[in-house]
Amino acid sequence: MRLLTALISLGLLALGIGAILAVAAFAHYSKDLPDYSYLKDYQPPTLSRIYADDGRMMAVVAQEQRIFVPISTIPARVKDAFLSAEDADYYQHGGVDYSGILRAVFVNLENVGRERHPMGASTITQQVAKNKLLTNEVSFSRKIREAILATRLEKVLTKDRILEIYLNEIFLGSHSYGVGAAALNYFNKSLDELTVAEAAYLAALPKAPNNYNPVRDHAAAVARRNWVIGRMAENNYITKDEAEMAQRDPLETRSRDEADSVNADYFSEEVRRQLIDKFGEEQVLEGGLAVKTSLDPKLQDAATRALREGLLNYDRRARGWRGPVAHLKDFGEWQAALKKIPIPAGGEAWQIAAVIGLKNDKADLAFADNARGTIPWTEMSWARREFAGDKFGPAVKKPGDVLAVGDVVMVEPVKASEDGKAYPANSFTLRQVPVVEGAIVALDPHTGRVFALDGGFSAHISQFDRATQAERQPGSSFKPFVYMAALDKGFTPASLIMDSPFSLYQGPGLPLWHPENYDDEDLGPVPLRVGIEKSQNVMTVRIANAIGMPIVVDYAKKFGIADDMPQFLSFALGSKETTPLRLVTAYGMIVNGGKKIAPSLIDRVQDRNGKTIWRADNRDCTGCFSAGWTSQLVPPDIPDTREQIEDPRTAYQMVHILEGVVQRGTGKSLRDIDFPLAGKTGTTNDSKDAWFIGFTPDLVCGVYIGFDNPVTLGGHETGASVAVPIFRSFITAAIKGKPAVPFRVPPGLRMVRVDPATETLAPPSNKEAIWEAFIPGTEPQEGQIRSILDGSAEGAGADASHPTSGGVMEPLTPMPQPETPELAIPAEPAPTAAPAPATTGTGGLY
Repeated sequence: MRLLTALISLGLLALGIGAILAVAAFAHYSKDLPDYSYLKDYQPPTLSRIYADDGRMMAVVAQEQRIFVPISTIPARVKDAFLSAEDADYYQHGGVDYSGILRAVFVNLENVGRERHPMGASTITQQVAKNKLLTNEVSFSRKIREAILATRLEKVLTKDRILEIYLNEIFLGSHSYGVGAAALNYFNKSLDELTVAEAAYLAALPKAPNNYNPVRDHAAAVARRNWVIGRMAENNYITKDEAEMAQRDPLETRSRDEADSVNADYFSEEVRRQLIDKFGEEQVLEGGLAVKTSLDPKLQDAATRALREGLLNYDRRARGWRGPVAHLKDFGEWQAALKKIPIPAGGEAWQIAAVIGLKNDKADLAFADNARGTIPWTEMSWARREFAGDKFGPAVKKPGDVLAVGDVVMVEPVKASEDGKAYPANSFTLRQVPVVEGAIVALDPHTGRVFALDGGFSAHISQFDRATQAERQPGSSFKPFVYMAALDKGFTPASLIMDSPFSLYQGPGLPLWHPENYDDEDLGPVPLRVGIEKSQNVMTVRIANAIGMPIVVDYAKKFGIADDMPQFLSFALGSKETTPLRLVTAYGMIVNGGKKIAPSLIDRVQDRNGKTIWRADNRDCTGCFSAGWTSQLVPPDIPDTREQIEDPRTAYQMVHILEGVVQRGTGKSLRDIDFPLAGKTGTTNDSKDAWFIGFTPDLVCGVYIGFDNPVTLGGHETGASVAVPIFRSFITAAIKGKPAVPFRVPPGLRMVRVDPATETLAPPSNKEAIWEAFIPGTEPQEGQIRSILDGSAEGAGADASHPTSGGVMEPLTPMPQPETPELAIPAEPAPTAAPAPATTGTGGLY
């Protein structure tokens, strides 16, 4: 009896001491616990989504790819799967499952020496406490702090709220944070579309997502998934029959269908940059923004395809073959070796193949999957060898001149040759990533909404966006703004300008400047219209000198081409750098009748709750948000707030002149397209940059081509040969199925039938006559004598003249130069010009 009493006393003493120690430990580990009150209103970092105009996904921007899903909309099937796998007694315990701890202790004791992973006993609440409030440190003290926090969390947060945080925070592999993102990334489904087997697989991942990869670790992934399904049956969430059916389901992941998304890497990256500028990096990466853009998927696809094909065609025509990707020394284990060879950046759309045989008319190919194919001779006959230093080998005459057995090359399936001759099945064309680059932009001239934008051959090569970031000389594509300034200063489309050699004084100690036409052809006295159609440099310089470079600079600034520009005559020929996006926007302001627009890629931004926090169009519209239809007879009257920066009559005169570029000038290769088109080519000195900016009444598209490190495209390459074919490919797709609406003519113009070559009144028998647009009172008259804007050699400009409204010329005062010492002009009767920069020149400006 005494012994029993002693034992009881010792037991009570031990319990007391244990209680004291527990209280002391609790007090000790409760010190400096992190504040958990913020979890009441906690919103997890959520990815921002960028959408095309048709609602399809373009890109996500996030540090953690997470789609927040409220607990009320998470299906019971998904919750049941995670509770079965992670915390079956979740709704019964108070944050710490003591029975689970004891069970884990016994199981782990039994497994000692069996090399099995220890069984954990952390509840979902404890996992939330660890993930949001503590670190991943493996220690006894961290587990105690975790348990204390878990019990406190249960007192301030509901069970559903804690489960909501857990299901949206947990990392599930495949760049997926939370069940919403995981469902999309693994199965391309929303949560309510998941099957029992798919929900169970997601619930199998929290412990070690890298160990249950559905492709790399398929067997382990299926076993773990089936274990979760079994647990769901044990917990009566599903029946035994449902469990057996789910366990028999194959584990198959599904990537997002191409039809569900839009690939526009450069466009998306520019949107990301603009979002960060507007809202800051944290809000963009974690704020769950929904961004609706102006991108038109059809036009974007056409633009990407046109630019890539154009760059590839130039690379074949003007460059050469830069060699295979790799070479196999022998064919032992060749398939394994071929699989290990990475595809070069930019070639992701092509296939890797090994050359296994050469004949007179083809090369035989083998692929890593042991498939076979051939490259017909006509698909490699372009491939003369290209060497460093812009040097080339001789023309090739047979496949052996291009390839060798063992070469590893990139190829793309092809069905027919360029002339339409059908190839045998499994025929391929030889591919290489071009070294030339370019950009294409298409936008709405009335609103500035950018429909399509591509800044290079592939964003995998470089994310440098040549559409928005590359500042290059526009060359002659700048000339329309010089001629518009002249039209506003009294010139007319019929004003005669002398197109013949002359010289301009540049300043003390500097040689005379001799502006030259691209083809060295001088046309003599011709109408102003011809100067644009034929892109004559000499005429442009005469006009800029006549109206004054300060006015030209003002037009460049008000149309947004440049923020500032030196007042040098050479800059009238497009020597001032600009970006394709800025130049295309400037042309848009010509098309729309002189209204100021700004390019816009983003239409609207909503926060994670669906509230619009920014939109591009901020015009007031009192009738746009009516609760319902009330038999209104007309649509709401939305005010036009665009600034009028150009006389709409002048703008249309330039549109009409640029139509002539397509019909008779440097863009005449487009005239067979049965649709209203206008535009202007541009080629800079030494053919380093090639441009074409073209438009319809409702769409402007600009194409730029050039090397990132400016070198010549080739002595005979121009905007007409390089950029126009790309525009043609794009615009043909863009106008398909669209009605051919003519360019809009503003009031206040008089249409007169004239000969386009002379701008004199045309008789009815003249089949080449056009209707020219004149401001009333300036149209040519029968028998009218017209003076010529002229300037003689070495700058003696006594004959320089200026048109009156009727087209008769009057004396012109030479243009003053900026008052800088190095440009001081001596007192002599000569038109003056600033030095032509060596990097621009004029010969070759087209």
